Amino acid sequence: MRKITALFGLIGLIIFQACEGPVGPEGPIGPEGEPGINILGTTYEVEIDFSESNEFSDLFEFPQDLVESDAVLVYRLSGVDNGRDVWRILPQNYFFEEGVLIYNFDYTINDFSIFLDGPLNYSLLGPVWTDGQIFRVVVLPSDFPDGRLNYSDYEGTMKLLNIEENDFVKIESKK
Repeated sequence: MRKITALFGLIGLIIFQACEGPVGPEGPIGPEGEPGINILGTTYEVEIDFSESNEFSDLFEFPQDLVESDAVLVYRLSGVDNGRDVWRILPQNYFFEEGVLIYNFDYTINDFSIFLDGPLNYSLLGPVWTDGQIFRVVVLPSDFPDGRLNYSDYEGTMKLLNIEENDFVKIESKK
């Protein structure tokens, strides 16, 4: 039995022994490949005071135009919990006896608008709902990989896109 095991061991060494020999000359450099995918999202931060004078909306211009197939996410700072900002994705609904308040947005490849929506007399809202509202806008590039991501999870989205707090560029209203 030992002779058979030794024979198999010897055959195994012969089969799996690395072959070495002289290295040939280096071949020519190949053509340059396609550019890689950039999944870094573009990010902006805006502050809005909603009022009758701005028709409870504000318009902002993207510093650089989007590609037609880019997607846009907007988050509203809805509070602070234990020193941490709480961001909620738009649209966002709040229910009152007088009606429904909806923070909403729309966009083109050149600009975006954030506005109050819903069946409610907005002039009845207190300043906590209208003044100093902070929004973060994240542009997902058209070549962003498809996948099942919960975009309402602000922190998970920022982590996936490798976006840090200091990456948000503050932009001013177009109005």
